[in-house]
Amino acid sequence: MKYVLQLLLVLFFGLVGYGFYQNSFIPKSGDKWIGLGVLVLAFGLMPLFIIYRYKKSKLKEFINSNIDKGNKENSEDQ
Repeated sequence: MKYVLQLLLVLFFGLVGYGFYQNSFIPKSGDKWIGLGVLVLAFGLMPLFIIYRYKKSKLKEFINSNIDKGNKENSEDQ
């Protein structure tokens, strides 16, 4: 998974860099490459990164402890 993330990051920078390179010669010719790079970032890299980072964490315990703290704080204010 780590190598897939690194590959997608390099692909993102490559597409955006190529898009800016194309735009330097002919205006608006590299916009599709920049847009494709942003799509790779938004729909490929970001979700996989979130899954990779939180795969081993215990999110249910964190969420439940915060909900319990919030309920105790609200009941004390009343």
